[in-house]
Amino acid sequence: MNHPADLSRLARPATEALLTDLRAVFGERLSTTHAMREHHGRDESSYDPMLPDAVVFAHSTEEVAAAVKLCNACGVPVIPYGTGTSLEGHVLALQGGITIDLSQMNRVLAIHAEDLTATVQAGVTRKQLNQEIRDTGLFFPIDPGADASLGGMAATRASGTNAVRYGTMRENTLALTVVTADGRIIRTGTRARKSSAGYDLTRIFVGSEGTLGIITEVTVRLYPQPEAVSAAVCSFPSAADAVNSVIQTIQMGIPVARIEFLDENSVRSINAHDKLNLPEKPLLLFEFHGSENGVREQAEVVQEIVGSHQAIGFEWAVRPEDRSRLWAARHNAYFAMLQMRPGGRSISTDCCVPISRLAECILDTKDDCEKNGMIYSIIGHVGDGNFHVLMMVDPNDPDDIAKAEGVNARMVSRAIAMDGTCTGEHGVGMHKMDFLVQEHGEEAIETMRTLKHAFDPNNIMNPGKIIHW
Repeated sequence: MNHPADLSRLARPATEALLTDLRAVFGERLSTTHAMREHHGRDESSYDPMLPDAVVFAHSTEEVAAAVKLCNACGVPVIPYGTGTSLEGHVLALQGGITIDLSQMNRVLAIHAEDLTATVQAGVTRKQLNQEIRDTGLFFPIDPGADASLGGMAATRASGTNAVRYGTMRENTLALTVVTADGRIIRTGTRARKSSAGYDLTRIFVGSEGTLGIITEVTVRLYPQPEAVSAAVCSFPSAADAVNSVIQTIQMGIPVARIEFLDENSVRSINAHDKLNLPEKPLLLFEFHGSENGVREQAEVVQEIVGSHQAIGFEWAVRPEDRSRLWAARHNAYFAMLQMRPGGRSISTDCCVPISRLAECILDTKDDCEKNGMIYSIIGHVGDGNFHVLMMVDPNDPDDIAKAEGVNARMVSRAIAMDGTCTGEHGVGMHKMDFLVQEHGEEAIETMRTLKHAFDPNNIMNPGKIIHW
């Protein structure tokens, strides 16, 4: 499903000589088996697998540099791979080439608790990092849902449920180690909290999706674990009531940690998947961080706000096990929706708009889904204006797929017209390349292309993603 048309013309397969040279570096950590190539030629997007010619498992930045240098000399693409949880075709080998799997580069290199920073290899996942720092009284807050690798999270500028309070990977990445397209190793940034020294290379690579270089180490900000944490859940008669509650909460400056929106279809699916009995109506899930008094005061104000928007109940979840149950259900929403159409496949998309336009954008998108008879759900990290639409389609029905893509295109156009963006956190990958032109304009895209040509003159770094060469 959704295969680009001219891959055979673009293919740049690895040669036997290159594979021999790579085998000299990686030994048995180079694989050309079909099963391994297929595993690395797919992600969580709706695209069919697009397989690399080989997969190598790196253990160090120097090994990554050696692989890239060899591939660059032959003009063969390299595709960095973390956990494969991306949603827009980021890791697919459109032109063949070598996938460099970074998952075994999974060491926490340094924890500087006194400076609230940690430096990790790219394959460290967010859950692993939080496990290793749990005794320091600190935590890493970026939570995109999946247990993604930090290298991948930096490459896609990930965010997630906590972004409304703690920001995204853009704000929380201080420094990177990067292998450039010609195999050089560079370090961007320092552990200092700010700098005015030269071009901000860290921000150039954060969000570049492996198209400018391969991130092998990441230095991130950490935060003190809050003294008190509580969660609350409430339902609403309509999506408009729920989203308007969010808008008022944010505009009043209440420092909530998380605000998640689930429409009635999402609630119905997670009830079935997680054996819950939540009211099958639009729902908001809040989390509050701070002191005991601060958390209570935040929650009391929010309870008043949602009450003025016809909220049905305001149930507390103070015990850790109750909070975990609610957030596990939220994180399972994607997998829960997959069960709503057995044999179907999902087309997942997102956008982000200024908070004042959020209700309008969600309601118009919801109406579009209904008019087109889609099996869909809408969920969102709505505290920062970001929401996601998941549509289940018949992979063998071109009309069904076309209807879903039409809903996606109209949603994105709507968001851009509201001075929003085509993607709040999924990234561009393959799926949103044309929308990027719509959002930024041809001149800005040409500037990006100039940057790509300067960093990667042979177009070997994850080609076919973000911008057309």
